[in-house]
Amino acid sequence: MIERYCREEMKKIWEPEEKFGYYLKTEIAVCEAYNKTGIIPDEAMKEIKEKAAFSIERINEIEKEVNHDVIAFLTNINENVGKYSHYIHMGLTSSDVIDTALALQIKEASSIIEKDIDKVIAVIKNKAKEHKDTICIGRSHGVIAEPMTFGVKLCSWLALFERCKTRFQLAADEAATGQISGPVGTYSNISPEIEKIVCAALGLKPAKISTQVIPRDIHANYMSALALIASAIEQCAIELRHLQRTEVLEAEEAFKTGQKGSSAMPHKKNPISAENLSGLARIVKSNASAAFENIALWHERDISHSSVERIIFPDSTILIDYMLNRFLKLVEGLVIHKENMKKNTFLFGGIVFSQRVLLALTEKGLSREQAYTIVQKNALDAFNNHGNFKENLLNDEEIKKILSTEEIEKCFNTEYYLRNISEIYKRFDL
Repeated sequence: MIERYCREEMKKIWEPEEKFGYYLKTEIAVCEAYNKTGIIPDEAMKEIKEKAAFSIERINEIEKEVNHDVIAFLTNINENVGKYSHYIHMGLTSSDVIDTALALQIKEASSIIEKDIDKVIAVIKNKAKEHKDTICIGRSHGVIAEPMTFGVKLCSWLALFERCKTRFQLAADEAATGQISGPVGTYSNISPEIEKIVCAALGLKPAKISTQVIPRDIHANYMSALALIASAIEQCAIELRHLQRTEVLEAEEAFKTGQKGSSAMPHKKNPISAENLSGLARIVKSNASAAFENIALWHERDISHSSVERIIFPDSTILIDYMLNRFLKLVEGLVIHKENMKKNTFLFGGIVFSQRVLLALTEKGLSREQAYTIVQKNALDAFNNHGNFKENLLNDEEIKKILSTEEIEKCFNTEYYLRNISEIYKRFDL
């Protein structure tokens, strides 16, 4: 299923071939910085760039012996470079390469995710414009509350994803941090100037300080931003799952020709995309928790975070790419049942208009407590006895002494509830 929505370019970022490619890109950038500062001669630099190459098969073969993937990678590179191989990895430690390469992977993944968010925002905007005046019922505690429009509901989604984008951009920018600082981050065998040159060439910021590793709160913040995107998708997915319930049926997922909902019950049309997204959000949120566990390392560094990150970064970025694209298709294909929205708004003779009646009575001089008691009695009678709230009001002698038939009818006008919606839309430039 993920194959349908997840792009190859996202998955490719985390493949071994690509990972070691980022390692090599970092090593070459360091050599070029040394070349610019006069430490590596031009002839050597030319030969390094021409001959530096690796083979996954050879790296795996060497790693079986040395039990260290970066050393295996470097050994393979050195085999190919030969004469000038002593210049490669000069003054570095493994984490300089690993963390800087990870920053490059994150940067590439973030570019894809940001575009995904933009597409989701665009499709929600279009739907919000389309349903600006589509009357539906707002709910609190899962219970019908007051009339609104489906467009306003979508505006809340729009604001949610705009916030996600802002947070994600900040987190991604922070995560685009490299380091070339050597063992325990003291630049003992390499100049800070080399780090500046390398990071500038790679489009990264140099870490303000690194302790042989880039501080993992930076990565936890990034994973938190991904978890918040997943949570936003989950929030909308749960709303749609509720709206597709047979008893509600105000909106439902597209159901294509030939699709089947159940192996046993031919009538079934299930919210499978929304349920899938709700479930996947749990994984991304759990991965954020693992990233928080990675923050506390022993002294200047250990590698307890490494095994975790080899799972959570590929999984979470790939899943978010998938989730955003699947959610995009879900929103694009939504089937909206306007008549059911209207019907649910006027359940039990329009009990959701109770506050309007309450206010109309207080405007005539009744205390809020008196008005509340009268309105609640009529509303609950309609609710408990499958009755009609408006008819109850029109037949209530106590109310008829205070409000005319016309004044009661006026309380059931949905336009009153929608009079400020344009102001909400202006905030989104819609």
